[in-house]
Amino acid sequence: MTITEDAPEAQPAYRLDQLEWLESEAIHIIREVMAEFERPVLLFSGGKDSVVMLHLARKAFWPGPVPFPVLHVDTGHNFPEVLEYRDATVRRLGLRLEVASVQDYIDDGRLRERADGTRNPLQTQPLLDAIGDHGFDAVFGGGRRDEEKARAKERVFSLRDEFGQWDPRNQRPELWNLYNGRHRPGEHVRVFPLSNWTELDVWQYIGRERIDLPSLYYAHERDVFERDGMLLAVGEFATPKTTETVQARQVRYRTVGDMSCTGAVESDADDVAAVITEVAATRVTERGATRADDRMSEAAMEDRKKEGYF
Repeated sequence: MTITEDAPEAQPAYRLDQLEWLESEAIHIIREVMAEFERPVLLFSGGKDSVVMLHLARKAFWPGPVPFPVLHVDTGHNFPEVLEYRDATVRRLGLRLEVASVQDYIDDGRLRERADGTRNPLQTQPLLDAIGDHGFDAVFGGGRRDEEKARAKERVFSLRDEFGQWDPRNQRPELWNLYNGRHRPGEHVRVFPLSNWTELDVWQYIGRERIDLPSLYYAHERDVFERDGMLLAVGEFATPKTTETVQARQVRYRTVGDMSCTGAVESDADDVAAVITEVAATRVTERGATRADDRMSEAAMEDRKKEGYF
């Protein structure tokens, strides 16, 4: 064919931008799970990563409803703002919420309080029991590879054995967006649609999609005290010692978890745009900066993964 002066100009190929590419990949992963597994569940705590993951799941099946339940492993030491957000979201979207309560396990003697008062490490057994009791064979988690070194080597489809444990030597290669969901009876797969996202990607996506979050992600005044280089909120689950000074400071939270081990950061970022600017300038991940449970040892997260957590 000869191109003449009257022929229309060739249109440039459409290319997805960074956020569009990440969104497309995550939606593909979520739909792939629905095609391969019988009883998926999405871990939903009300934290920003699980909120984004739920938003992606809604997009993946729109205009239909999200076709699987959500599961929260409740330590009993959660921020009230996060629990209120969780419950409001479940009501608004008509989701089925399953709650695995650490407090129930402590009350009946299956678990014992830790000496340091932190309950995040106690989540493993309630999580595994909930997976087994409900027969969940795929569990969506909001883990990202940029958060922590144990998560950096995680697959998108992470096989767990019949005890819920993770063996790094027993993971499958993932080439060309092909995911292997094969598993034997009793095994299940943890799935991480946000694996390739960064904290900055998450916040830019929240801004673009206008996703609501719990208020503590934005700057507010709160009574805090410093312990081991972190600012902990004064409350029932984090009590200052006589040597620790309580001060009212302008803070926000980069991640949310057990109140006794999740620190705040001083910040004036009171909207999404300001948070994006702040995150773009930081050189420490949110878990590295504000989660005491990850500082227990060099291999704290990997040890918990091997036991069956996350």
